[in-house]
Amino acid sequence: MTIWYMTFSAVFLSAVLCQILIPFAWQTNLLDEPCNRKQHNGSIPLVGGIAIYMTAVIILPFVVPMSLDVRLFLIAAGFMVFIGVLDDRFDLNVGLRFTAQLLTAAVVVFGAGAYLENLGDLVGLGNVELGYFAMPFTLLAMVAAMNAYNMIDGIDGLLGSLALVAFLSIAVLAALNHQVLPLYVGLTISGAIIPFLVRNLGLRNRLIRKIFMGDAGSMFIGFTVVWCLIVLTHPEKLAEASANTNNGMSEVRPVAVLWVIAVPLMDMIAIMIRRMLKGQSPFVADREHLHHIFLRAGFSDRQALFYISLLALLLAAFGIMLEVIKVPEPIVLMLYLGIFIFYLLALKNIWRIVSWIRQKREVEVS
Repeated sequence: MTIWYMTFSAVFLSAVLCQILIPFAWQTNLLDEPCNRKQHNGSIPLVGGIAIYMTAVIILPFVVPMSLDVRLFLIAAGFMVFIGVLDDRFDLNVGLRFTAQLLTAAVVVFGAGAYLENLGDLVGLGNVELGYFAMPFTLLAMVAAMNAYNMIDGIDGLLGSLALVAFLSIAVLAALNHQVLPLYVGLTISGAIIPFLVRNLGLRNRLIRKIFMGDAGSMFIGFTVVWCLIVLTHPEKLAEASANTNNGMSEVRPVAVLWVIAVPLMDMIAIMIRRMLKGQSPFVADREHLHHIFLRAGFSDRQALFYISLLALLLAAFGIMLEVIKVPEPIVLMLYLGIFIFYLLALKNIWRIVSWIRQKREVEVS
């Protein structure tokens, strides 16, 4: 199966599954109802994540060898989607959801041995080996990514757009390093996201019903992104899945993959730090995420979506460029931390910045 045929098949299959799952959502009350924090119109089916996962489960066995590692990944991802569906339907408490996320990550970390052994040459003195902390670190990384994508899901199209940027970036890095498995996974899920985005953005055609990704989708996206990034940085761990196509296969430096998920990761860490400095729980819901800041600055939902997605795309492209030209890892890390520190400082003075932007926009309009 060619790459283009595989991708178009994923687009078509996902579109069909979205249509099939909408009646299921109404029958089971798997719906997102408007409330104080969710200001959409009417009940919206939460089936986007299920459709994307099912597309991957159906397509991937035809394009990659179903090694034990890959099967464990699909099983673990399925469990995560199931927990996400329960969370969407019954609103599980934070502790139960966190435990389920850890158990899901443990399946691939301990069962398949997919974990980060080192962080690369971050300080110019050789690879930073994780040793006994390798598995716990990977578990926390997976849980962090699942929650980062869950937290960023605040306006129509944002989660899908950032996920699309991440998986296309994974596909590009995989192609550049001759890694077939993450290439096929990245393109398959990218294709599956497109029909969801069409529906999620709410086209005016009434025949196309709006849907949301749901916690099932956001947690599946975060889990799969980190799994793909582990494969990219440690391709030998899943060599069996690429046994016939690993000629010239090379690994991606760990610091490069940070750029793939820069926006959701930075947003989550910055918000959690800000909440703790206020004496609040880092998991309490609020309206201070990046998209909320854009909205308070006077931008529309679509404008906020465009600028945040563009930022994610530019950061990912910049990170890929740094990897291609092999900029020393300490410099790549310093650039990343520099952007993050700038973001933290901006957050500290965010309402002054927002007021200034609103004044500028009002002057331009008048």
